[in-house]
Amino acid sequence: MNRHFFCLLTLLLCLLSSPFHSFSQSGHPDWQIRSTHAIEWSLEDEDSLPHADKIEMAGKRVAAIVHYQIDSLGLLSVQRDVIFPQFHPLLKETDPDWYQYRAYLRKQHTDEEILPRLYLGDRQLQLGPVQRIRIDGSLSFEHQLPAAGLILERRLFPSPSTALFVEQWTLTNPSDSTVELFLTRSSTVIEGRGKENRFFTQIRTLAPVEIKLAAGQRTTFSVRITARGEGEEYTQQSSEDAWTERSAFLTQLSESLQLESPDSVLNTLFHFSKIRASESIFDSRLGLIHSPGGGRYYLGIWANDQAEYVGPFFPYLGYPAGNASSLNAYRAFAGEMNETYEKIRYAFEIEGLVPPFMIDRGDAAMMAYGAAQYCLALGDRAVAEELWPFVEWCLEYCRRQLNDGGVVRSESDEMEGRIETGTANLSTSSLYYGALRLAVDLGHSLEQKPQQLQGYERQADQLAQSIEQYFGARVEGLDSYRYYEGHQQLRHWVCLPLVVGLHGRKEGTIEALFDRLWTDNGVHVEKNSQNPAIANIFWDRGTLYALRGTFLAGATDQSLQKLQSFSRKRLLGKRVPYVVEAYPEGDMAHLSAESGLYCRVFTEGLFGIRPTGLRSFACQPRLPESWDQMALRRIQAFGHSFDLEVLRQGDQQEVRLLDSESGLLLSEKMLEEGTPLTFTLPN
Repeated sequence: MNRHFFCLLTLLLCLLSSPFHSFSQSGHPDWQIRSTHAIEWSLEDEDSLPHADKIEMAGKRVAAIVHYQIDSLGLLSVQRDVIFPQFHPLLKETDPDWYQYRAYLRKQHTDEEILPRLYLGDRQLQLGPVQRIRIDGSLSFEHQLPAAGLILERRLFPSPSTALFVEQWTLTNPSDSTVELFLTRSSTVIEGRGKENRFFTQIRTLAPVEIKLAAGQRTTFSVRITARGEGEEYTQQSSEDAWTERSAFLTQLSESLQLESPDSVLNTLFHFSKIRASESIFDSRLGLIHSPGGGRYYLGIWANDQAEYVGPFFPYLGYPAGNASSLNAYRAFAGEMNETYEKIRYAFEIEGLVPPFMIDRGDAAMMAYGAAQYCLALGDRAVAEELWPFVEWCLEYCRRQLNDGGVVRSESDEMEGRIETGTANLSTSSLYYGALRLAVDLGHSLEQKPQQLQGYERQADQLAQSIEQYFGARVEGLDSYRYYEGHQQLRHWVCLPLVVGLHGRKEGTIEALFDRLWTDNGVHVEKNSQNPAIANIFWDRGTLYALRGTFLAGATDQSLQKLQSFSRKRLLGKRVPYVVEAYPEGDMAHLSAESGLYCRVFTEGLFGIRPTGLRSFACQPRLPESWDQMALRRIQAFGHSFDLEVLRQGDQQEVRLLDSESGLLLSEKMLEEGTPLTFTLPN
């Protein structure tokens, strides 16, 4: 058992031992969309209790997983799992070896430990049942205080820039008489020993001892959890300023890359996915870096999550910290290049301060595929020229790994040995193929040598044939792909040829994904496997790649139906409001890169955007039969801010390209079935 797997297993056991781990309920919560930016659950006369769930939120120096549990009477318990990733505890001799890869300052804080107590006269007030829960980039609970006739709203959120997590209380007096309360304040400091110095966690209530509320009046105070290193000061940012900063972050995201469709669930989950994908960016010794989160992965970058999944998404969103974090990730991996083309690390964990795992998971293919897309979509020539040698190196590494069948050898794939992958798997070769095609377009934009780019084209053509000959097979009665030599079950990654434009087996592959592997939680890894250890495993990343691929393959209405059912479950179901990593591993954690993959179902799948140059892209939108129009507004890619509209015109479809700022129509074209449109933006 390698250290990485042991780490995952141990953390899973820890989660399962927590009283807040379970998401099972007696009924189904009645979440409602209140706007594109918020969902709410009104618990009055609710019959779906008890209920438990959790949500992750993050800023550049703090992350928190808020577990909340509501009993059958509507009474709420909250546990705040607060992580300060920049503080690394001192390792003890008794700590397991894997802990060095997960060594963050982290502690759980319950209501009983940190919340203030309110008194009306000589009576302590008890919080009444929860009346309403709201998620809108923060998490809010509304209670009644029956004995005092007051309403309490509790809002939990992280500071975007400082080591501060806030629970903000707002008391409102809706009555026509004055209410006077007394409040207990507390300030607790917990000292810890770090690798470099001591650090201190402070839990403090900032509130007056006496609160007098006249009729209709309200007051706000906060409970703060913050941390500092020895010789440093606790953050001076007020709770109000922290919320103002968080609100500005949410507004910035809401105004960029907007999905407009007839389906409010899709629009809202798209908006929420922008939040989760963008908030998990941390200050580190590597600069700003995006990390997966989930209670396990901070101040680290991975070839799949960061380089492949979310890195190519940020140029479309235009979020400066996101683009910077992606560039820092590619730069870190590029620093590992070597003249002998030995395999390089697949992750920088704990800011790269711990020894890497040297396993080839097909990471060079992941990084070339992601970096080439990022460069093209970003549209920044200087960045593209900087990363071009890295793309070249990754492609050459993959070429040197070709086996006798002409496909790429690798020791594993991104699932890191959880499931057998053979000596050469479909995922690695598909991503290598996609990277070669993208590299040709990127190379032309950078005016690279024609002979080199022609060589990439020949390699891609040959690889397509090799993928067909080596992996193409009749599996479980369908003409699709075997995942590796000798494999006899359908696996979720049979979708990857569709994603990179290999559609020769699309009918069988779509049937495999939607009829054989699809469940209530999307595509399972190997639903039909006879191996009970993996028969019920699902990873949302597989579902999101599958949906992108099936839209690209033209299964529009079938894909839409699956996307709608999956999105409703993730946004308004029992585990909300984001897509998740996996189950049972990780207890359906809200890893952040998966939210970037959700948005890419639309940008690259439904709208069919494929970069072809620093200022150009191909586009083959898939407007569903039941829709008359759809749009992506304020796309920030290719050095421009533009809108992409698709409108039904009788039995044809019109695609319009508009300048987002001026509304000026830049181009309009009629879409012909099976023929991508091409657009070039001005320099």
